[in-house]
Amino acid sequence: MEAIEEQQKMTKGVVFGAGFLGTRIGEWFGYRIVPRSEIDVTDIGTLKIFLEREMPEVVINAVGKTGRPNTDWCEEHKEETVKSNVEGAKNLAEECFERKIYFVNLGSGGIYYGNNDQRGFTEEDEPNMQGQFYILTKILAERALREFPCLQLRLNLPIDDRPHERNLIDKLRAYPRLINIQNSMTTVPHMLPAMKILIERKRIGVYNFTNPGTISAAEIMEMYRAFVDPNQKFEALSLEELDKITKGKRSNCYLNTSKIENELRETGAEMPEIHKAVEECLMRYSGHLQR
Repeated sequence: MEAIEEQQKMTKGVVFGAGFLGTRIGEWFGYRIVPRSEIDVTDIGTLKIFLEREMPEVVINAVGKTGRPNTDWCEEHKEETVKSNVEGAKNLAEECFERKIYFVNLGSGGIYYGNNDQRGFTEEDEPNMQGQFYILTKILAERALREFPCLQLRLNLPIDDRPHERNLIDKLRAYPRLINIQNSMTTVPHMLPAMKILIERKRIGVYNFTNPGTISAAEIMEMYRAFVDPNQKFEALSLEELDKITKGKRSNCYLNTSKIENELRETGAEMPEIHKAVEECLMRYSGHLQR
């Protein structure tokens, strides 16, 4: 009931993209979800007509080619990836700007590699991730959108509290070997209220939108064994071994979350430290499996 009441307070909005995150965001906010079959954001003509007709107060872009089963797909489908991840985002930013519609774009924290001497990468650090075409498109999109008064949220390896093939938990369950490298990650149930605050405040600019701290894939599955299934099995995989079996280099990064932490602190809200946040997700995830 509380979630429904919170959703009803939100202004009229539209989410482009009916995938994992687009659907999750749209349902939580009570926004209209627009699938690609209805509006292709790379088709500027139909996009103009749609926005003129609907005139939403908020537009969220959750459109993007991430590839199936993973981002290696993008290495062989570069034109499609560029059109969706760069051209589509730029079209939305331009058309929303012309109509004074508040625009939110879901970006990626994977544009970095490493931990920046233990400090974490801030919103102003230059991207340093190379060797993956998908990430290149996310870098290009972020740079283009910095020219517009919009909100850019850098998510990384989203984790949800309910089963879904794109939920990182479900992905990791399927892998017999996992790396034990630290990464910044985003837990969806905690991301949504934080996102609501930023939208209500009409914030613009780039935000590292991950939980404080870092965690590894192996750690998550250790926690999965503790809270969900003690019979889950996996083995360690080194970065060198991973690089040999993937077409594109994988990002492992630590993002500095001071900016979003300071923003939320003023409201009394928070995105919990990543281990605590993952534990909460896994406990709810287990409940969904038992239904």
